[in-house]
Amino acid sequence: MNRLPHPIPYQGSKRLLADEILAAVTNQRFRVLFEPFAGSAAITIAGAARNIADEYRISDTLTPLIVLWRAILDQPDVLADAYERVWTGQLDGDAIAHFNRIRDDFNAGAAEPALLLYLLARCVKNSPRFNKHGVFNQSPDKRRRGMRPSKMRHEISGASALLRGRARALAQPFERALTEATPADLVYLDPPWQGTSTGRDRRYLEGLDRERLELALAELHLRGVPVLLSYDGRCGDKTYGPPLPDRLGLVRLELHAGRSSQATLLGRTDETVESLYISASLLADPRPASSAVFAVSPTP
Repeated sequence: MNRLPHPIPYQGSKRLLADEILAAVTNQRFRVLFEPFAGSAAITIAGAARNIADEYRISDTLTPLIVLWRAILDQPDVLADAYERVWTGQLDGDAIAHFNRIRDDFNAGAAEPALLLYLLARCVKNSPRFNKHGVFNQSPDKRRRGMRPSKMRHEISGASALLRGRARALAQPFERALTEATPADLVYLDPPWQGTSTGRDRRYLEGLDRERLELALAELHLRGVPVLLSYDGRCGDKTYGPPLPDRLGLVRLELHAGRSSQATLLGRTDETVESLYISASLLADPRPASSAVFAVSPTP
């Protein structure tokens, strides 16, 4: 497909894997595509470009992120203008001090969504970090200034045009987001991996314990709701967790995601292989799927 708009730069975005992730639902259409743990909403954007659903639901527990998504959907020009003002401010004087001021304003509760967008675009490797109190504490990337305003405006307007009128953005826990999902819908989940949301290397505002995820997946399976789930995998010689149990009705596939951004930050060249779990009902659909697919790994 032609390049799709992506206004929110996010390490771990599934933008480059969207074709492989959606290959299992080629030629299928759904009532609603749900994407909790939205982040950059890469699968929603790719799904909307393919017109795989009538409606799209973006949700996340990070309320400022949802406020940002609402601005993208409903006020793209206002957001682009505000981002340009914030971005241009770093050109006068100390750019690092400017980033720190913007970060302080955001952490103090400033409601302007362009502040978060600038922080995401300008922080190290587009890799946001939060402390245990929910404070954004990532540093600025000293090698670049973040996405230029003209390009950001293009990305914002493109995403808004693609999703406006058929997407909603909601600040809520992922379980709440899924209460309305039916067998006519598709759920895509990209939760924090095991081992990446606790301890010293805290990459997410909130972690997600495996038991909580399995309970939600079991309920979706019981209700017959089709699921695509990006969860765990391996990077170099590190494995992030054991496979999910087959009682959840999911088939585990492997996607080669290329060089790890996190490893790059540490000066390594580790390759990432991500697990993609797919409801067996989707794979059983008689319509052909993409030939781009996958190495299949059985779930123990």
